[in-house]
Amino acid sequence: MPRPRKYLLRDPAALAAAVREHRPDYVESFSPCVGEDCRILILGSMPGARSLAAGQYYAHPQNLFWPVMHAVFGVDATAPFARRLSQLQSCGVGLWDVLQGCERRGSLDSAITAESEVPNAIVALLARRPAIVTIALNGAKAAQAFSRHIAKKIPAERLHGLVVHTLPSTSPAHASMSRDEKIRRWSVLGNVSRPSGDLGV
Repeated sequence: MPRPRKYLLRDPAALAAAVREHRPDYVESFSPCVGEDCRILILGSMPGARSLAAGQYYAHPQNLFWPVMHAVFGVDATAPFARRLSQLQSCGVGLWDVLQGCERRGSLDSAITAESEVPNAIVALLARRPAIVTIALNGAKAAQAFSRHIAKKIPAERLHGLVVHTLPSTSPAHASMSRDEKIRRWSVLGNVSRPSGDLGV
């Protein structure tokens, strides 16, 4: 079966509408969860099938994201999703994904068709949120997509002082690294100064 041709539409919304009609494996990410005082922006690649079905970031029960957030920021990993998000935001942490849309069969990052990738408006977000000083890329695919679509478009004056960390994927697909080692690597974010507000626990 021939591969579908690359769409040349420039507007992401128009592209998404076009490919949804003709490509049933096309998926779209969530809206950003980024507060006014966000200092750390965590970017995944694209939510997995379980997350998309639940309408929640990192909803797969074996994904270590929320346990890692508990270890690093004290977020209650067992709390309802809305409360977890609120706790993260109180720590100055925001969530989004590098990709707004892509063609992917299943949940694995390796199944993403590169030419179908449509990036999110991260450059515009950084312009609106000058307090963001750290970007954390959740896994190798997020880092690859960020380098391909975003990094070179960030103005030099905004890039100055912005620290970008590529961290091990919290996905259960990345099973070659232990839970403890993932937490150790992600703990670098705990060194970023952040608001000291109440977590609401």
